[in-house]
Amino acid sequence: IEETIRFHMQKQRDLIKKGIKVLSLFFIDRVANYVEEEGIIKVLFDEAFERIKKEYPYFKGYEASEVREGYFAKKRTKKKEEFVDTKIEKKTTKDKESERAAYELIMKRKERLLSFDEKVSFIFAHSALKEGWDNPNVFQICALKHADSGSTTRRRQEVGRGMRLCVNRKGVRQ
Repeated sequence: IEETIRFHMQKQRDLIKKGIKVLSLFFIDRVANYVEEEGIIKVLFDEAFERIKKEYPYFKGYEASEVREGYFAKKRTKKKEEFVDTKIEKKTTKDKESERAAYELIMKRKERLLSFDEKVSFIFAHSALKEGWDNPNVFQICALKHADSGSTTRRRQEVGRGMRLCVNRKGVRQ
């Protein structure tokens, strides 16, 4: 997590003058490790971000909670909103609908993510981004899960989320 944050900040420092916004993508093992109040991934990210940002002027004015966003399918129960672990093999119709809703959210905000007006530049996902979503400005992908988890095809799909020529703020390939 720390190395991804540090590399992200270095890359943003180097590319900001070209009008290129850097994104980093984290694939996590369990949704709960991010969404829970004391989710270990969220806690570790926030601590590292707050410590490292002091070295990079662009990020000094941001709080960790402003620059990170999780994209997970959600479903409503009678009591509250719950996140769906989309890795589940036997999905209900509601689970599939929730996964589609998360996908739509990502696609609708894709161009906004490339804007410097949007603070979010660190994206956390479980499996909602496994296919069909590409963002040219993902410069690093951090897999926070067991190395042997998933098929070779799935790992290739995850890496493919960021293997593109980046674009500047005008949408011109760089």
